[in-house]
Amino acid sequence: MLLPVVPDRRPLRALVLVAGLVAYGASIALMLRSDLGVMPWSVLDQGLSRTFGGEVGTWSILTGVVVLACWIPLRQRPGVGTLANVVLVGLSINATLALVPAGAGDGAAAAWALLLAGVVLNALATGVYVGAGLGPGPRDGLSIGLAAKGLPLRVARTGVELLVLGIGFALGGTVGWGTLVYALAIGPMVHRTIPAFRLRTPAERAGTAAPAAAAAH
Repeated sequence: MLLPVVPDRRPLRALVLVAGLVAYGASIALMLRSDLGVMPWSVLDQGLSRTFGGEVGTWSILTGVVVLACWIPLRQRPGVGTLANVVLVGLSINATLALVPAGAGDGAAAAWALLLAGVVLNALATGVYVGAGLGPGPRDGLSIGLAAKGLPLRVARTGVELLVLGIGFALGGTVGWGTLVYALAIGPMVHRTIPAFRLRTPAERAGTAAPAAAAAH
């Protein structure tokens, strides 16, 4: 069963969701083209691609499906945005990698420009698609589900990300300065972008309800 869809401004929420997810996938592709390292889940997708073949975005979709399957014993309910996340982010990664040539990150200046553009775009995209309020990302939902079983959320999220980072690195994914920059920068950035882009319900706009919590990729 899916989470109920917010009744307020549904067409706008759908448009915002799609725009945010497409931008999120594009941000990952930019970081990949920098060859300086990416976020843990993308290290895993890149490692799977290098080991078994296939496109990174396709592996993002497949790992997203596996992660969603892990929600079942945790009794987590996906939203429409959760399902869209699995598909649209992966397709956007593939499309952007096809548009941005493999040599775009040659040279230190170009590599760092791609990396920083990817990190900033990722933070903005996270704020936009989370702001749609149509369900958490599959990977964050996994951490939330583990936390609901008794693990502290910080421990659950860190443990899962270190695990996938280690597996991805062992499979040939790139871990580097970009991975560190992302880890240090993304928290403070999304702390600002998520509330900035969140579409508030009528009750929230009227000041009669508390803001709803949301999760990212």
